[in-house]
Amino acid sequence: MGRTERLYTIQRLLNSQQAVPLSRFLEILEVSKATFKRDLEYLRDRLGAPIVWDAELNGYRLEIKADQQAHPLPGLWLNEAEVFALLTGIELLGAIEPAPLIGKQVKPIRERLEQILELGQFSKEDIRRHIRLIPMGARQSSSEHFQAIAHTLLAKKRLKLRHFGRLDASITEREVSPQRLVYYRDNWYLDAFCHLRDDIRSFSVDAIEEANPVDKNSVSVDAAILQAELDAGYGIFSGGQTKIARLKFSPFKARWVARETWHKDQKGEMLDDGSYLLEVPYFDDRELINDILRHGSQVEVLAPDELKIRLKQEVNLILAKLD
Repeated sequence: MGRTERLYTIQRLLNSQQAVPLSRFLEILEVSKATFKRDLEYLRDRLGAPIVWDAELNGYRLEIKADQQAHPLPGLWLNEAEVFALLTGIELLGAIEPAPLIGKQVKPIRERLEQILELGQFSKEDIRRHIRLIPMGARQSSSEHFQAIAHTLLAKKRLKLRHFGRLDASITEREVSPQRLVYYRDNWYLDAFCHLRDDIRSFSVDAIEEANPVDKNSVSVDAAILQAELDAGYGIFSGGQTKIARLKFSPFKARWVARETWHKDQKGEMLDDGSYLLEVPYFDDRELINDILRHGSQVEVLAPDELKIRLKQEVNLILAKLD
């Protein structure tokens, strides 16, 4: 019986009868007296369980308040691996979130998990020393803007944005109804209904120069419509009528690409010669072309023809700069 299971068992026994003799605990738990004492100390010191020894009843009991029928032990009841995974996730979340927003909210959860984690051999120092998060291509976002966006999103209010357009370097002001925040490739994006364009748009949070709450209720877009408009195609430039890119990777690249997720609706097939055929739905080819280029000569675009043409144009532009 693992320690987490023992703690559950101790709780069950204490809640099921007025007092539990030491011999009963040792019989059910199948542990030594020293091990039981350590479990008892953990329940008292770490989880705040009001367990007392009652000499008259010759057993342990819960010192329950008058308005309580039982004492549910506080804590997150997971096994060691699950707690470790959660604490690791919080460490990673703290690294990718704008610190002022996440720090205040996550700190008490982090501290609680750190206490529970001491059930095993891992500590927060071990995690920080042995697990690292190295963002690739992360762009600095304003913490103040992020908080305004998150607040209005959850409050179902509108936002007035001042947004920098990377394609044409234009700056536009628009009123939007936030729908969801998306963390994609180390950067945050806001999916929103744009009242200027009367359509759904996705905004890179780092390109938002101003974000001011507007005291108007937001327009709600059905989740199915958001998924159809923004999740159907490849990457962050999704939306609209999609096409299917057919990419053939060399046997050398196949073993890695076959394990990658490019899109939730992708299809993949290992071919007889060891190469890998990947089919990916896409709408806007900009991000897809960037991913194709990073594989260089180890990938061949089989279809569609328009994607081949766009890729050739991009390669020619690169070559022209090398002359």
